[in-house]
Amino acid sequence: MLTILGLSLLGFLLIGVPVAIALGASSMLAVALASHVPLLVIAQKVFQGMNNFSFLAIPLFLLAGSLMSEAKISERLVALANLMLGRYPGGLANVATTSSAFFGSISGSAPATTAAVGSVMIPSMVKRGYRPEDAAATVAASGALGLIIPPSLTMVIYGVISGVSIGQLFINGILPGIMLTCALMSLNYFLAKRKHRKNNTVQEVVEDKGKAKEIIRSSLLALLMPVIIVVGIYSGVFTATESAAVACLYGLLLGVFVYRTLSWKGLFKAFKSTVTNTAVIMFLMACANALAYVITAERVPQQFAMWIVGVTDNPAYVMLLMLCLLLVVGTFLDNVSALVLLVPTLMSITAAVNIDPLYFGVFAIIALAVGQFTPPVGLNLFIAANIAKQKVETVSIAVLPYLFVYIAMLLLFVFVPSLLVFTQWF
Repeated sequence: MLTILGLSLLGFLLIGVPVAIALGASSMLAVALASHVPLLVIAQKVFQGMNNFSFLAIPLFLLAGSLMSEAKISERLVALANLMLGRYPGGLANVATTSSAFFGSISGSAPATTAAVGSVMIPSMVKRGYRPEDAAATVAASGALGLIIPPSLTMVIYGVISGVSIGQLFINGILPGIMLTCALMSLNYFLAKRKHRKNNTVQEVVEDKGKAKEIIRSSLLALLMPVIIVVGIYSGVFTATESAAVACLYGLLLGVFVYRTLSWKGLFKAFKSTVTNTAVIMFLMACANALAYVITAERVPQQFAMWIVGVTDNPAYVMLLMLCLLLVVGTFLDNVSALVLLVPTLMSITAAVNIDPLYFGVFAIIALAVGQFTPPVGLNLFIAANIAKQKVETVSIAVLPYLFVYIAMLLLFVFVPSLLVFTQWF
């Protein structure tokens, strides 16, 4: 059954069949041709893949991010970052990185962060002397922070699949998100000082100080949203799913009554985008559950775990092996597809060598985020290259320094795991 499953899945993906349909179709073929289980079981597993109350957080967080995007929050966050960093070497690059961190903490989506910040920052950076491919690379790599800094949609999905507390994932994603932001900013500064970005022609820009109070006031209101969510969850005021509803209400109030930038047309676009993206994610989750049933029935997770443990039972070496796997898979699959395919199997390995599932969850999300800006299917890469009007191949070369920074940070997290579960410090 596994042979039919693997060959059919590979075949479907090679001919361009959408991932969700490929997962469901290969599962049906495996069950129909190599087992006595009725196909009705596949239909039941598909339904079970969507029948989870925690999944309600997915459309709500998507809606909150869409509302903030339609309310033009990204422009305010860019102005705030520019006020803080615009005067220093590599200032505009660091404005792009900081704005991505700010907006990522609101949208929870890497592509949305790249598109929102990139549409504002890439033209501005090019106008002031940055090479287009460097500007695109900075935004593409920084956009991946949208998956890491809570509230993160990817963390919600991992929490549902693994049974790990979504609130704990949110809280423990804060420190690595800040560390990665600082690491990217350090790289931007270093490249600027080394004149890798032709800084003899770059003109950094400083925001008008006369508008400083207005910029800070309007931007901080937007940045309160992730603070409200994290504090509310940690204090027990509401659950992770309820926090998503609070985020929607907060985004709606800001867009309609405070900023007054959210029109009926924008509201319709936000709901339409939410419905479309939710349907795609939920269909993928449903079909992946059918595939997980076939894999589990064949005891693949247990056999794979036994093989890994047979190679080494050292948690650090196991994490290095899984890091390689996650980086490779992330270059070919989006983060949601990779999570639903790999988590059930990898969780059995972490259990065998006593790796904290909370630590592994934050680690896996960061590792898969790297795939957002690496070829061949890195969505951030395509979005940023399109905004900068550059070839993807050119931007792929420019993004290499950022790739090395992410990998270096992941290696640090392998050998200092407490950085990803810092709540255990208290």
